[in-house]
Amino acid sequence: MTQTLTKSQEILERDAKHNAGLWQPNIVFTHGDGVKIYDADGNEYIDCMAGIAVASVGHGNERLSNAIAEQAKKLMICSQAHGNDTRTDFYDKLVSFLPSEMNLTRFFMASSGSEANEAATKWAKAATGRKHFVVAKRSFSGRTHGVLPLTWEKKYREPFGPYANLSTFINLNKIDELEEAITDETAAIFFEPVQGEGGMYPADPEFLQAAQEIAHKRGALVIMDEVQSGVGRTGKFLACEYPGSKPDMVTLAKGIGGGFPLGVLAMTEEVALKMPKGGHGTTYGGNALASAAGLAVLEEIEAKDLIANSLEVGNYFQEKLRALENPKIRTVRGLGLMIGVEFKEKVAPYVKALKEHGVIVINAGATVIRFVPPLIITKEEVDEVIARFEKALAQVQA
Repeated sequence: MTQTLTKSQEILERDAKHNAGLWQPNIVFTHGDGVKIYDADGNEYIDCMAGIAVASVGHGNERLSNAIAEQAKKLMICSQAHGNDTRTDFYDKLVSFLPSEMNLTRFFMASSGSEANEAATKWAKAATGRKHFVVAKRSFSGRTHGVLPLTWEKKYREPFGPYANLSTFINLNKIDELEEAITDETAAIFFEPVQGEGGMYPADPEFLQAAQEIAHKRGALVIMDEVQSGVGRTGKFLACEYPGSKPDMVTLAKGIGGGFPLGVLAMTEEVALKMPKGGHGTTYGGNALASAAGLAVLEEIEAKDLIANSLEVGNYFQEKLRALENPKIRTVRGLGLMIGVEFKEKVAPYVKALKEHGVIVINAGATVIRFVPPLIITKEEVDEVIARFEKALAQVQA
């Protein structure tokens, strides 16, 4: 007797014949609405993964989808070597979100966070004539060859070396290690103000302030990797605003496109103009379609006051998680809606149980569950996530 496959099973069987083999998916998502996402069999989930902090304004957002559709009818591609009205509107809007004291007024657009981070390393070399970078243990700046030297996890980095970029890893928040690591060969320090994949660890404000002072004193630049923490996720547009940092460069991606591939390197004019003409470029960076998406995301964040929502609901979410007082939970940490729940054991069974109870999350290392929902999530939806989390905890620990 032939067993009838579900729609999800049928799609997964076909997918397995062609994907690169890096992952073994066991669920098929077909559409979403706000913080909800649906699989091919019609099951509903609360999305606390959001494409790993990407769907900042939620799934099926009307402003974003309409902006992409309307721009696609007019013009999709336009090289950064040529002007474009939508791209310029995006620049103007982005400047309005960035703290004026940072003087981040120049932008290079790419299609991903890894590309933005690679661009930052090249600009740092061009601006300083140096090739050494100081980064933090547990850092994650991407898996492309140009940024692997900045990524701590050995399984990503070591099989593909050696690298042109020279890096020294230090413990986050250790100022004495930072002082020793920065030399007259250091082009830049390159930190995530909140480490994402590394376990959702925020940098201490005192550490970031000291890092800036030491780096600039020794002629090195300061680069903040805000690919995951930026665009309002932490309750400010940039997480590095909390300590009052003045970085020379900031990298953005994920939430800035709301789901559309978009990465941005923001930098001071002084740094930007150090790159030789034609010294860097990318075919799709700054295309009109991506610019329309980025502009729509920023307009939606502004119109719905989503940065304030991220702070208020994020604090509420963290309070509810801490109130669980489960013996297997070691701690809850984060800023805004960038939250990590660290367990005393591996979290894979909890991630699986949460999915079975209709909540999608992702780990951040072996022992941390990452909650990075769309910035539109409400307190009522958080309450539902907590109720389902309690059921998942009971299921695993039974």
